[in-house]
Amino acid sequence: MGITTSLSYLLFFNIILPTLTASPILFQGFNWESSKKQGGWYNFLINSIPELSASGITHVWLPPPSQSAASEGYLPGRLYDLNASHYGTQYELKALIKAFRSNGIQCIADIVINHRTAEKKDSRGIWAIFEGGTPDDRLDWGPSFICSDDTLFSDGKGNPDTGAGFDPAPDIDHVNPRVQRELSDWMNWLKIEIGFAGWRFDFARGYSPDFTKLYMKNTSPNFAVGEIWNSLSYGNDSKPNYNQDAHRRELVDWVKAAGGAVTAFDFTTKGILQAAVEGELWRLKDSNGGPPGMIGLMPENAVTFIDNHDTGSTQKIWPFPSDKVMQGYVYILTHPGIPSIFYDHFFDWGLKEEISKLISIRTRNGSNPTVPTKADSASNSDLYVAAIDGKIIVKIGPRFDVGSLFLNPSKNCHLEKISVWEKNNLDVQNPKYFVHIMSWESIY
Repeated sequence: MGITTSLSYLLFFNIILPTLTASPILFQGFNWESSKKQGGWYNFLINSIPELSASGITHVWLPPPSQSAASEGYLPGRLYDLNASHYGTQYELKALIKAFRSNGIQCIADIVINHRTAEKKDSRGIWAIFEGGTPDDRLDWGPSFICSDDTLFSDGKGNPDTGAGFDPAPDIDHVNPRVQRELSDWMNWLKIEIGFAGWRFDFARGYSPDFTKLYMKNTSPNFAVGEIWNSLSYGNDSKPNYNQDAHRRELVDWVKAAGGAVTAFDFTTKGILQAAVEGELWRLKDSNGGPPGMIGLMPENAVTFIDNHDTGSTQKIWPFPSDKVMQGYVYILTHPGIPSIFYDHFFDWGLKEEISKLISIRTRNGSNPTVPTKADSASNSDLYVAAIDGKIIVKIGPRFDVGSLFLNPSKNCHLEKISVWEKNNLDVQNPKYFVHIMSWESIY
């Protein structure tokens, strides 16, 4: 089955996009299987750059670049050794980043610094001797650099962990000044020598946000986002509770504690949104009528997403309903926040054209992370309608009665499960007239 797309007034999609986008658009440039790509993922991904550039992507998040005990890169060891990565060589990575930059796209490195795998055993017979991957002693650490309460690996001489534990590998002691200095130096090397512009902090709840703040200050990234993934609160029916204020406030508090310059993945919005599209669209408004996720409190620091290499891909730890994915993208690409697009959906699922059209709408209307949003006051299970900055109207759900938010919509358009209207700014005599841009009946 495929996507049935109905477009009205196609000329409005043929307007040339401005050179600069009004809002960052993040793209996750890999999935859980990318490290297994024949010929190397870096060499493969470079061929996708023209399509990503034409779609309006501004930042691409690349996988962990260093040598790792796991092919996916999330158990790193020799941090300076980029030639042992399963995604490709250091030369190939630099060529990829240079090609992205030549097309106006900045690259974000997946920084895994909560934990680290050792190169060899210490005198106790424990894997606790780390090698940095250089001829000198940079990042060459011993067991005293492991958090003291990580008893499986530590010799008890380090400081206690300042965040959540990570069982598969030693937790690094970020209180140690040498750790702070040498990790900062390595990150700056990734910027200056390799060409990265920013960071995605993996498992950022594993250490205090004070250290995220320090690394942000020491490296001055163009863009950075942290992974703070905790469970939503659930009721006895195994569904998310309506009120997720505590969950989203945890994200806001982390951003503030980390200095305010870093962003966070909006796991609250993901959890609420994927429950809402299953016939519970009333979830998309909080008690004050605003967006119920982090985007309702601190949208300029909230990165919204539908799935990633953990929640989706072949892991499917917490996947978005597969037949409702475009409903999700219609929401995050029109609403507040910084939207992130997953590789699988864009390329493997054949949704490139539809997602690109939504990016075009967002860009053309100057939507930014704090764009004003007004949702219909009604509480419906089968209908969600919202006006975005008085320029875009979004309708999700099977009901045809779209309520009172529409300002003289086209009478000729057939309302599908998802519809998007855009203000006809060319009609100066009727500036409140909205043109039906796109709609879908089935989304796969």
